[in-house]
Amino acid sequence: MAAASNVTEILFLGFSQNQNVQKVISVIFLLLYTAIVLGNGLIVVTVTANKGLTCPMYFFLSYLSLVEMCYCSVTAPKLIFDSFLTKRVISLQGCITQIFFLHFFGGTEIFLLTVMAYDRYVAICKPLHYVSLMNRRVCGLLVGAAWAGGLLHSVGQTFLIFQLPFCGPNVIDHYFCDVHPVLKLACADTFLISLLIILNGGSISVVSFAGLLASYAVILSNLRSRTAQGRRKALSTCASHLAVVGLFFIPCSFVYMRPCVTLPADKIVAVSYTVVTPLLNPVIYSFRNAEMKNAMRRLVSRTVIWEEK
Repeated sequence: MAAASNVTEILFLGFSQNQNVQKVISVIFLLLYTAIVLGNGLIVVTVTANKGLTCPMYFFLSYLSLVEMCYCSVTAPKLIFDSFLTKRVISLQGCITQIFFLHFFGGTEIFLLTVMAYDRYVAICKPLHYVSLMNRRVCGLLVGAAWAGGLLHSVGQTFLIFQLPFCGPNVIDHYFCDVHPVLKLACADTFLISLLIILNGGSISVVSFAGLLASYAVILSNLRSRTAQGRRKALSTCASHLAVVGLFFIPCSFVYMRPCVTLPADKIVAVSYTVVTPLLNPVIYSFRNAEMKNAMRRLVSRTVIWEEK
């Protein structure tokens, strides 16, 4: 059972106490959020509708885009909606729910990026066995494992927060609920819970990041024996993946792999992994990929022809 709490709602300070400034920020977030949904949604629809994109890389990319849309949707709509209100509040239950989904989709994204690194390793280092090793069933199991891993991580984080009593104050200097800001509101000793939260989030980040680095170390070593054209093609694909990994892991590590304290920079850093990374995902992965761009053009052309009929 949850500990007794006097706090029933939590107040966000957001980015600014000036209502006009907050409205401008909300408009910017609305534009970015729209671009994220449209860009990632186009990837999901394109991969699903195009029978030519059967490569496991596109299969994983469609799920990554779906997770990106869900991940951004946990925080951005609330910020946009709050600009029309004089008080930016959320219920305690809503706050814990937000933490749950934030870490569920965030954890799933970490595992999906790790799976995609493994896919690149098999494709480049074991090309003759790629079709058998990365068949549809294996890909489905890997995606399912990523979702399950994200769920277990999120349940662990949420369970730890759920045990704490909150007696006031009820103000968070952030624009969404997360474990570190919420821990500051607890009227109990949070040292052990803080340590467990760091171990939970930190171990996932460290193990996944180590796996990613190991995969690409082996890939780079293997590329030395390839032709110049083969190296360029492989490095182009790997560079796209590494760019997304860096944009997501570096700011996440800054926030979650340190003692549970809040810093003024946390809000800006949070924007980078909750908004910027989902925004750049379509650009990095798809709009630089000739096969994906051609598939998108065909999809748009079919849609226009269907509407004209």
